[in-house]
Parts: sequence; structure tokens; C-alpha cells
Amino acid sequence: MVIRFYNTYTKKKELFKPINKNEVTLYTCGPTVYKPIHLGNARTFLIEDLLRRHLEFSGFKVKQVMNITDVGHLTRDDIEAGEDKIQAEARRKKVTPKQIAEVNEKDFYAQMKQLNVLKAYKYPRATDHIKEMQDWIKKLLKNKLAYEVNGSVYFDISRFKNYGKLSGNTIANLKAGKSGRNLRSEDKKHFYDFALWVNDSEHLMNWKSPWCAKGYPGWHLECTVMATKYLGKQFDIHMGGEDNIFPHHEAEIAQAEGVTGKRWVNYWIHPRHLMVDKKKMSKRDGNFYTPEDIYSRGFTPRQLRFFLISTHYRTKLNFTFEALEASNKSLQKLITFIDDLQNASGRSAKDRKNLDIDGALSALRVKFIVSMNGDLNISGALGALFTFVTRINKHMRSGYISPADAKKILIQLKKFDKVLGVLFWKGTDKLSLEIKQLIKQREDARKKDDWATSDKIRDELRGMGIELQDVGAKTKVVVKFNV
Repeated sequence: MVIRFYNTYTKKKELFKPINKNEVTLYTCGPTVYKPIHLGNARTFLIEDLLRRHLEFSGFKVKQVMNITDVGHLTRDDIEAGEDKIQAEARRKKVTPKQIAEVNEKDFYAQMKQLNVLKAYKYPRATDHIKEMQDWIKKLLKNKLAYEVNGSVYFDISRFKNYGKLSGNTIANLKAGKSGRNLRSEDKKHFYDFALWVNDSEHLMNWKSPWCAKGYPGWHLECTVMATKYLGKQFDIHMGGEDNIFPHHEAEIAQAEGVTGKRWVNYWIHPRHLMVDKKKMSKRDGNFYTPEDIYSRGFTPRQLRFFLISTHYRTKLNFTFEALEASNKSLQKLITFIDDLQNASGRSAKDRKNLDIDGALSALRVKFIVSMNGDLNISGALGALFTFVTRINKHMRSGYISPADAKKILIQLKKFDKVLGVLFWKGTDKLSLEIKQLIKQREDARKKDDWATSDKIRDELRGMGIELQDVGAKTKVVVKFNV
């Protein structure tokens, strides 16, 4: 079956055809490690994980590189103003930038592990590639696509004819002010040129360069250099949040193709924003939640992962706790279904008319794969899965799903979970606040010899994937499926 993705570069859905037949090269913009990631960041990383998982499910070997930005990302990088984000945080906390970066990079890896995100092939740090960046700048200067002024080096957008093809912010639009950028600088030839190297002896992270005694690289340059180093002069897919389209990704293209003279990336894929009260979630605006904020409310990484991947990536997702609760109910339906299958003891489906397990599984498989092949249509894939669950549940309640039937279904669900990463959870979710409260209520009921309430709560918890084993006055909690 064919796979199609919406390509931001061409503004249409395109047949996916990798450069190398059986391997996909994938670059994903990683975190700027000045603070813990928020849910908007997490959604982007999870969509990237979903895409990678589906490609691997489809038989491709995926070589993924995700950068770690530990220098050069300014507080107003959309207009190249303000202070380096990591430096600003270091000043605020009275520690070194390196300490800030190390703590938040470590936290990032921990968050990705909790959310069941597959590890990338490589996580290159910007500060480990300063020489390569300086070498790239030299090539741009040689090609007359860059110029040096007072120790800083800028990219001359006017000399790159394809600038604006990704975002629509062509030079004509920039001159007219349609991009929203309004930066004036005495150093620049044009206000829309961007920095490749910044002369700044006061910056807490600085390096010697051919152009100044102390300076640091521009944020856009970092990704161009690291992606090319580890994936080659041409690679298949570049992903990142939609806020990176301009100026970041537009600048990356100009820098890369300005040196190689070739089309750098074939497919650009951008997940939409996560919203809070219909406004973009961002650290700058202070309207954000971190994953830890969500866990402190009694939710778990498994629930959060399911919520963040369940809406199509090109649809803005509005976060509310009510929406998270509703998503959790859907996830719980799948968890309970798997639990019931593992305990199925009914008659064979062959004994019941209009119930063909093999045929139903085949139809489900086609619908799931076709949906995911169609620009990662997760809504269609999950819709097909829930329709199947409803149908099988009906027969299971009637006693017509045997252990052999259940095994066939479980095998297929495990295959789907290579894409979803939520059904057969291997994480270490903590018990939610709701579950803890129910366990406490049951303990109180047992102390009062209120066995009816005790049994009712036990059954309720069993449906939530929690098995209670009473040993004398004590109760052992067994998490059969983390929720």
C-alpha cells in the first residue's frame, strides 16, 4: 500500500518515496534545554514518534536524528532579538548555562522514556558542533551568500532565489511587512537577513572565530549543520512544530542549499499547535502545562500519550482537563477489552452465525493501515479499532469468543501497538489519584465490614486494570494494565 504525507513545501499530499528504497532518513527539531518541555513540545515529539513507528511498522528502517539546542536560541528568535534563552535562565537561577542545559537535557530524556517515545539514532548538541558551523559559514561566505559586519556574519536572503518557498514569506512579502517581522539593524544590509554568527564577548557561552574574538552561532545554522552531518546532503523528512516553519526552517533550507546547490529535504511535515483556552501553549506566554503538572493531577504518562496522539497532527488540539478525562475513558475501553480477551473462555466464534473473526480482523487491518497511510490519519485508525472493539465486546458478552479467538485478536492488537505505543504498556505509571482514593474507600469499607461496598469497588478497580489481592487485613495492589 502507498503512504502519503502532506508536504508543507509543496502544500499538498504527496506519495512518499524515500531516497533509499528501504531506509528513511528523518530529522526532528528537538528541545531548547532551558526549561522542562511543555505539553505543546510533547505533542510534537509524540507525533514524530507516531510517524516513525508507522514507517517502521510499514517495513522501513528509520534513521532519526533529533538535535539538542544548548546555545543560540534567543528569547525573541522570530525577530533575532532578546537574550539567549539558556543564558537568561542561568542568570535567573545564578548558575552556569551548562548546568541549566545538562539538567533540562536529562529531564527531556526522562520525559520521553515515560511517554514511551522511541530513542533517536543520534541526539547531537549544538555546542559539540561549533567547528562544523564555522566551516559552513566559510562556505556561505565563499558563495557570496553571507557577509561579515563588525565581527558578526549574516545570511544575505536577497541572494537566495528560493527563499520563502516553504513559508510563503518571500523577499517581496518581507519588504511589505507581511511576515510580521520588523527588525532594524545598522549591521545588516537588509532587515530580513539573519545571523549566522554573533559577535558577543559578553555572552556566557562564546567561542573564538575567524570573524571575532568571542561569539556564538545563530540558532538556524545549528540544525542545518547537524542534520547534514548525520543524514547527508539530501534526506527524506524534516519535522518540527508549525511555529518553526518561519523563520527557522526557511532559514535552514537557505543555508543548506546555499552550500550544496541541491534540494535539501524532500518532505516537510509540521504538527499544529496545542492550544489552551484556544490560545497557543507557550512558555513565553506562561499559559503552559508540563507533563509533570499533568501527573500531579493524578493522570499518567500512558493517558497523556494517548490524548496527545489521538487527534490528527494537522488539527490544532485544544487542551482541557475535561478533554483529557474523555480521552482516558476511551483508552480505558481498550485496556478493559484487552483484559477481557486475556480472560476469554467462551465458545468458538465459528459456532455463531455472522461472526468471522479472521474476516473481521482482515477488515480492521486494512482500515487501520489505509488510515495511517493517508497522512497519519490517526482518527480514522482509532475509529476503525473502536468499531471493532464494540462488535467483539457484544459477542464476548454472549460467550462466543474462545481463547483461540482471543489470541488471534491480541496478536493483531500487539502489531497495531507497534504504531500506537499505548495498548501493551511497559511503562511505570504511578497509580492515579482517583485509583488511590478508591483503594482508600475500599479499605475503610472493609474495616466497617461493609462487604457490599468493598466488592463493588473491587469490581470497579478491576475494570480499570487494577487487581486487589486481600491477605488478612492487608491488601496487595496488582497493576495488570497501567492506567
